Amino acid sequence: MLEIATMAREEAAFAVDLAAAEGWNPGLGDAGAFYDTDPEGFFVARLAGEPVGCISAVSYPGAFGFIGLFIVVPDRRGQGIGTALWRKALGYLEDHVIGLDGVVEQQHNYARAGFATYYRNVRYVLTHAPRFPSRSLTPIGDVPRAALEQYDRQCFPTRRERFLDGWLSMADSIALASVESGRVRGYGVARRCRDGGKIGPLFADDADVAERLFTALCNEFGDRGPVYLDIPEINEAALALVSRHSMQAVFETARMYRGEPSAVNTEKIYGVTTFELG
Repeated sequence: MLEIATMAREEAAFAVDLAAAEGWNPGLGDAGAFYDTDPEGFFVARLAGEPVGCISAVSYPGAFGFIGLFIVVPDRRGQGIGTALWRKALGYLEDHVIGLDGVVEQQHNYARAGFATYYRNVRYVLTHAPRFPSRSLTPIGDVPRAALEQYDRQCFPTRRERFLDGWLSMADSIALASVESGRVRGYGVARRCRDGGKIGPLFADDADVAERLFTALCNEFGDRGPVYLDIPEINEAALALVSRHSMQAVFETARMYRGEPSAVNTEKIYGVTTFELG
């Protein structure tokens, strides 16, 4: 008998392992940071007690939600498990504006469920990061939290203090900010992944700030494998950044919403935080 249940914290690793098997290359600390954002919004499908699928439906302040980690184990697909998980997630986020990053093969299904495409997100990889010149940047722990949250809100449809609590303190990660005359002009996070490192978010006032943050973060992870960056394709300056560094596109999603999200400044988004939680 199929059971759809709220996920226990220790089961978050199962969801991230499924994501890794799909080739999504999650971060080593993603499971805890994701789950702690909204423990009630993670669901697991079980057959005879065995986990066979998962979905996350994170509720943020302001009735905004984000769906991710929607995966059924390959040999259990086509048995209605995905449909049951999907209905559970939508029920949990009832009365929310909902976002997701839809993989290409599922975008038509999300459209039928009322999700509209806003733009493409494209993953780029820098296979061999050189050693870049040193940059004068500020460790994120030295930035006033209120100022950082205010900056983050320009690039995300709602506040997400709880998410940032975990994301900015993960092991195997580094977070830096550009601060000028006491004002935050951008910040970025790089974390270790199953393969290399991934930068996200990368938010910046302009291309120069983004470049300084990007190269400083690459210096932390470029000697440990490839570096990945997910950019919104509608930001031409972000496209110029990946072109300047001869990065290669390897994956894409569509940022889709059901309902109208609060406006964000996509010109400041040089790197998406995460495809799973927005």
